[in-house]
Amino acid sequence: MLSGSKVVPRKLALSSLISKGRQGVFVFWVENVVDNDTTLFYDAVADDYHWWYRDWDTQLEREGLNLRRYFRDHGVQTVLDASCGPGTQTIALARLGYHVTAADPSAGLLERARQHAAEYEVLDQINFVQSDFQNLLNQVPGPFDAVITKGNSLPHLLRDEEIEETLLAFYELLRPGGLLLIGMRDFELLLEDRPRFWPGQVHDEPGEQIITFDIWDWDDGPPITVTLNRFMVRGDGETYQTSKRPVVFRALTAEEVEVVMSEVGFENIHAQHDRWERLMLATRP
Repeated sequence: MLSGSKVVPRKLALSSLISKGRQGVFVFWVENVVDNDTTLFYDAVADDYHWWYRDWDTQLEREGLNLRRYFRDHGVQTVLDASCGPGTQTIALARLGYHVTAADPSAGLLERARQHAAEYEVLDQINFVQSDFQNLLNQVPGPFDAVITKGNSLPHLLRDEEIEETLLAFYELLRPGGLLLIGMRDFELLLEDRPRFWPGQVHDEPGEQIITFDIWDWDDGPPITVTLNRFMVRGDGETYQTSKRPVVFRALTAEEVEVVMSEVGFENIHAQHDRWERLMLATRP
């Protein structure tokens, strides 16, 4: 997650939806929250972020092994995770012995990342910094062997200038020969069908069921954007509470990012798929 691009004013509405079925009355309490920037969105969902993963431990292991595979030929020891979120990549890398600086503008997500790092006993191996992409050069000491931003964070930048400034900052924070790795949704494929519904997870916890899913609202722009409405439904028996929190992404394609990478000065630029993510890798000469 990254800089706070202004979207819409914040407002809060609470309403109830009641439906009747064979088993009686089924009540949903619906909390509809609209945040005015991405930082507020991630602060609000920080405590529930892990519910969007099927299994947190499995995700950590997968992320660490995949990143180590990309780092292996680049002599990577120091890493800047420029959008650390709850620590998915940061903690995985620290557990593998990398020296990690973890940055994020969301105080809520940084606190969750610290808590997770303490649980996995790697807190002393990570330097946490509260910063968005545009302020990284002033907030973190480089250079690094690798800079990463995963989890579809870069598309939060809606303006061309923001993207160029961010990639230039990544370039400046890398040592010569250092590796940049960006992971985001493959919007080139998504733009063809423009899906509206995106399934999440179902967690059956003691005394509570938690269901997550997203509804996407597309806007032709320019640039083309998509508002991701993140739903969480939780409850038990006949009463469930539903919250909805929207956040905006630019439908940024790998081709667009690669062009800016080249203009900034990166070399050896290539893209590949890794599960749901489109990965872009490049090196600083």
